[in-house]
Amino acid sequence: MIKKKLKIGILLGGRSAEHEVSIISAKNVIKALDKDKYKIFPIKINKDGKFNFEKLKGLDVIFPVLHGPFGEDGSMQGFLKILNLPFVGPSVLGSAVGMDKDVMKRLFRDAGIPIGKFVTARIQDQISFKDVSKKLGLPMFIKPANLGSSVGIHKIKNEKEFIAGLKDAFCYDTKIVIEENIDGREIECSVLGNENPIASTPGEIISNADFYSYDSKYIDNKSICKIPADLPKDVIKRVKDLAIEVFKVLNCEGMGRVDVFVKKNGEVIVNEINTLPGFTSISMYPKMWESDGLPITKLLDKLIDLGMERFEREKKLKSVK
Repeated sequence: MIKKKLKIGILLGGRSAEHEVSIISAKNVIKALDKDKYKIFPIKINKDGKFNFEKLKGLDVIFPVLHGPFGEDGSMQGFLKILNLPFVGPSVLGSAVGMDKDVMKRLFRDAGIPIGKFVTARIQDQISFKDVSKKLGLPMFIKPANLGSSVGIHKIKNEKEFIAGLKDAFCYDTKIVIEENIDGREIECSVLGNENPIASTPGEIISNADFYSYDSKYIDNKSICKIPADLPKDVIKRVKDLAIEVFKVLNCEGMGRVDVFVKKNGEVIVNEINTLPGFTSISMYPKMWESDGLPITKLLDKLIDLGMERFEREKKLKSVK
């Protein structure tokens, strides 16, 4: 008996500044999916947000290969839940809090997860370089609160850069976070699972640029990904344990890539989570699992299974008294 292929919709593009990265990720996902198991339906969302959502009808599962706002922030996840469709990755809450760097860091702080000092500012606030630099020191980083792929991020060394960095970051969001500079190695760890997540062997980003910016990630080839990261066993365990804790604290499901800094003394400081990490040819999430013996095709199978499992579990819940 021939097993029926699952009809999987791949959402790509979207309204965010990461539109192009999403398309590259989606092409890589489509290429890696097992064609004997899945019938694939790519669905492109234009930069203005328009797409033919009628194409979603009759599909078995949706993989939102979307990065940034309107795809990774819970909005698409909520839409898919309303349509009663299974989907890959975290649900509404995990996506929303994982996207907002301000809320995310507040939850980390409340849970006792080690983080760096930060200041939150909104577009209407009066923001003083003198006050912020006194609290955070120099250099410091300005970031839009709700964006990824290092878009709109600036390393600040003086007041002139501070003013320019604020102006650019506020082009992408009405809320920003300003963070202290952590002098440490940039380590990433992949997480996979629903109720009982597991963590991969960590990898390290070695950047020849001033910091791991959008250009150094995707354009200039100034960064090297070293997997596994050359770390002592106790530090590796600490990174993996923290990655799983971060994943659980934020109510994530399916997948997530947790980024941390490891200081010279071995102290681990959590930076952030990416709840729909990239799947480009250079993306760390699939590469770290591949290093652990889980190739991308099998990884995608597992992610789809996790999305379907959650859907079936939630179907059993009572919605009315």
